Amino acid sequence: MKLLSENKSFDGWMKRYQHHSDCLNCEMIFAIYLPPQAAKQSVPVLYWLSGLTCTDENFMQKAGAQRVAAELGIAIVCPDTSPRGTDLPGEHDNYDFGSGAGFYLNATQKPWSEHYNMYDYVVDELPKAIQDNFPVTDKCSISGHSMGGHGAITIALKNPERYASVSAFSPICNPTDCAWGQNVFTRYLGEDKSTWSQYDASLLIEAAEEKLPILLDQGENDEFLKEQLKPEAMQAACEKANYPLTLRMHSGYDHSYFFIASFIEDHLRYHDKALRGEGKSAYY
Repeated sequence: MKLLSENKSFDGWMKRYQHHSDCLNCEMIFAIYLPPQAAKQSVPVLYWLSGLTCTDENFMQKAGAQRVAAELGIAIVCPDTSPRGTDLPGEHDNYDFGSGAGFYLNATQKPWSEHYNMYDYVVDELPKAIQDNFPVTDKCSISGHSMGGHGAITIALKNPERYASVSAFSPICNPTDCAWGQNVFTRYLGEDKSTWSQYDASLLIEAAEEKLPILLDQGENDEFLKEQLKPEAMQAACEKANYPLTLRMHSGYDHSYFFIASFIEDHLRYHDKALRGEGKSAYY
């Protein structure tokens, strides 16, 4: 593991590292914010998954999360959004597929299956690397934005025992029924649509045995709201399954990090309550 940069922030440390990933079969970069409490004791972790075209840096530089994370004593880990440096055919042709668009799944179709296994990376490999190398506890939560919101919710639904809480900003809620999801699922997972449901939050809700509450924030002026994000599908699925969902629609807000920065403190305090064992959700 190679340290690429470090900057002091709110008496904690913002750091970037490069390491080899076995499941992605390439070198990867992740960012980690260690709050000041980590100098004396192990701290819980919030895993943040970013959206299309992003890297590990977007959230850390734009969301303004470090101040509250420092107060609460929560580490934040932000991985990249896809494998890098593999240069597969067509990998860099479009913003919504390939580079920067790993969709937090395990590809089954070649050549993508040789590298595009972001699900295994986020669920298993990266957390193990974090626990082996940094002063963190085994308590963690997960959150994300857009494609990363899709990743956070689907991962939490499939692994509820691993996470104290889950939240998302503007997630892709029903990817089997939107152009972004249909494009990547066809190419990463193949033509058999029965395999797609394991990465669709609105479909996973129906089969969820443990009901880990979801906090979802969505801007009403989001340019992708109607065609790509479809929070109404998740809301309908949660109502049908009696699944605890807090869906907050925000007038005037769009898909940008200005929206995330406006409400990230709410999410951090929501996760802090669960990480401290005061209940799965601050909203129930």
